[in-house]
Amino acid sequence: MAKNQEVERIAKKLDKMVHKKNTDGALDLLRELKNIKMSLETLQSTRVGMSVNAVRKQSSDEEVQTLAKALIKSWKKLLDGSSEKKKEDSPVRSSSTSKDSRTSEKSKESGESPTTPTLPPRVTSFPPAPVTTDSVRNKCRELLVAALQTDDEHRTIGVDCEGLAAQIEQEIFQEFKSTDVKYKTRLRSRISNLKDQKNPDLRRNVLCGNISPRRIASMTAEEMASAELKQIREALTKESIREHQLSKVGGTETDMFICNKCHGKSCMYTQVQTRSADEPMTTFVLCNSCGNRWKFC
Repeated sequence: MAKNQEVERIAKKLDKMVHKKNTDGALDLLRELKNIKMSLETLQSTRVGMSVNAVRKQSSDEEVQTLAKALIKSWKKLLDGSSEKKKEDSPVRSSSTSKDSRTSEKSKESGESPTTPTLPPRVTSFPPAPVTTDSVRNKCRELLVAALQTDDEHRTIGVDCEGLAAQIEQEIFQEFKSTDVKYKTRLRSRISNLKDQKNPDLRRNVLCGNISPRRIASMTAEEMASAELKQIREALTKESIREHQLSKVGGTETDMFICNKCHGKSCMYTQVQTRSADEPMTTFVLCNSCGNRWKFC
């Protein structure tokens, strides 16, 4: 249990580095992982392989890239070894073993080297979505598959992208019950956000299952946005509020103007040169009583 917690701690630190786009110190964390005797259960429960692969892609340090590749390669052997052990335990193994031994004997007699069978990759599958003959829906599923396969991460994680894409499309279709404009707009926004190279976290979370097909099908543009874009939007919102507040606070108190709504005289005015220099300035007036604004020329 303590080993799992240690690996999970390192994985979280690596994820933070990728999120901040700063991999300083990643080498020390990778060396810690190298010294930990990894088990198949720890790999699957912590998903540390995903974090290491993300750091490998993010870092420009050759030593970090080399060590990350070595770790991933050694962990793949662990996964392959587990798959091979399951094969040996199956009843079909005995007959296939005898066939392999006969093949190797024949190869020795003929002087040929026996070929090693390649193991299929471990793929996470999804419940089958209803098959559709609608050409629009099928095309949308194809585009979703391409978006999910934007990089090689789906292979590292081991995900059935076709099944996942079908589940997402099915959830969207269930909401609109047709392939109208709203359906297509919803699909386009999912596809563009999943393909966005500047927002790999969204794609990774969908592939890992942290974001379910139902959830990604209904997320808003703000929810799907990358952390960087969210910060920009938040800064712009704060700036807009600040400018709005300044426009209310700034100005000069006066009773020279009468509000045409509440007929009060408690006003504030500011003057701005909106036209050429030889033209008089434009006066903007704000009623302190009712908040009415108008321009006085």
